[in-house]
Amino acid sequence: MSELDGGHASTGDLVERRYPPVDVLATIALGLVIVGGIFMASFVPRHVPLFLPVVVLSTAFILLFVAAFLLTRIEDFAWDKFRLVYKWALLAYVVEAGVIAFAFVRDHTHGVALLVLLGMLLVFAVSVPTTIAYTVARFAKGLDGKS
Repeated sequence: MSELDGGHASTGDLVERRYPPVDVLATIALGLVIVGGIFMASFVPRHVPLFLPVVVLSTAFILLFVAAFLLTRIEDFAWDKFRLVYKWALLAYVVEAGVIAFAFVRDHTHGVALLVLLGMLLVFAVSVPTTIAYTVARFAKGLDGKS
């Protein structure tokens, strides 16, 4: 470290840690529910075939559970940063998902189609904060060696 770089370690001094693909799994889950939502929207106001959206939603939930399991297995992680970022991002995305859910209910979406859409909104509300918080915590340790 030198005074020229502000006392921070250069990228060559950092040891690259291998982390599980929590962010990738959460992002794929998000992508799946986006595709499922677009598929469902393409049929409105007609009857929506639900086989594909249910398969997509189930796959997204499985990916989120795998991501959560992998996340719990990480040692020496900036959990304080993760929790701080996650709780505020989750609050923001739950509010956003709630507004979208209100729009579906107000437009008289009902039955199984509404349940599938609410499940997709749940994946949306959890996957984005997971990706954001995981990325922040993953890179929280680094230049100053503190978490």
